[in-house]
Amino acid sequence: MAALTAARRIVIKIGSALLVDRNTGELRRDWLTGLAEDVAWLKQGADVVLVSSGSIALGRGALGLPKTELALEQSQAAAAVGQIRLARAYEEVLGPHGITTAQVLVTLEDSANRRRYLNTRATLETLLGLDAVPIVNENDTVATDEIRFGDNDRLAAQIAATVGADQLILLSDVDGFYSANPAEDPAAQRFDVIEEITPQIEAMAGDACSGLSKGGMKTKLMAAKTATAAGCAMAITEGSVARPLRALENGANATWFTAHLDPQTARKRWIGAMKPKGQVTLDAGAARALMEGRSLLPAGVAKVSGRFGRGEPIAILGPDGHQMGMGLSRYTSTEAAAIRGQRSDRIEEILGYPGRAALVHRDDMVL
Repeated sequence: MAALTAARRIVIKIGSALLVDRNTGELRRDWLTGLAEDVAWLKQGADVVLVSSGSIALGRGALGLPKTELALEQSQAAAAVGQIRLARAYEEVLGPHGITTAQVLVTLEDSANRRRYLNTRATLETLLGLDAVPIVNENDTVATDEIRFGDNDRLAAQIAATVGADQLILLSDVDGFYSANPAEDPAAQRFDVIEEITPQIEAMAGDACSGLSKGGMKTKLMAAKTATAAGCAMAITEGSVARPLRALENGANATWFTAHLDPQTARKRWIGAMKPKGQVTLDAGAARALMEGRSLLPAGVAKVSGRFGRGEPIAILGPDGHQMGMGLSRYTSTEAAAIRGQRSDRIEEILGYPGRAALVHRDDMVL
């Protein structure tokens, strides 16, 4: 597989069992300090996003809750307390490297709902553009589905797809994907590379063994499907060692799931396959600007048709009425009709609230 240092954008998922000592409930600060050194090393050539579990595990210890399975309201309370400690810990270990951290709490709805997906994507892109490291976690205080059934493997894959990452690294308590549970079957074999997730591969997946983590190989395969479909290669590797990302770069055991498309191509294909909810017709100047790789601004829109919401797909028509492409609108059809033909600096005056400069950003468009 390609080296970590060759990636343009990397998402790293950290599980609870790596961050929190299961016996004491305390943060493994020495390990986290080593991870921070790895992040600083990767940031010399790439954007880095961390998807981190650990809030419930940390809060459980702080509140003196039992190590047994918690009731839903106890899990939510533990998450509320633990999230503050988790964010502070990341700030303390990354700050000495000159790295600004940002806390981003999301739910599954933030990726399922197109409007919220676009807002999440815009926030993460802005943070990365400002050279910050987003620390993403499920908002366990309110996200009951995640607490009951899920884990952050799935979330990490969705974040990797959202930000167009080249690589997703799952730091786990195992060093890859095996043909069977290696703790139970001495003959189990680890896969170095998986080109395609077949039914045979899926049948080999087991469940979580750790007392703190919830994710088993089934959820990791789900994550791999999401990531590779978005053009992002994914690795499962042992994370408990010191400097785990350096270790991976130096040849540590891992299983890589390969992506057959690059992130941008995968995203464009996804947008192009959508059914449009409406359409906008451009003037000649806007049509030329789009062909030069620019975003679609309201000033270049001559006509708005159909009913669509923010984040929904719309057809983009040239001055002659022929379809030029597809895109995700950053405005509703009512808003788009109100600001069509207007300069971006007049959007707030017309709508009565601030808006985005582009009606369709070039990253959300396929021609």
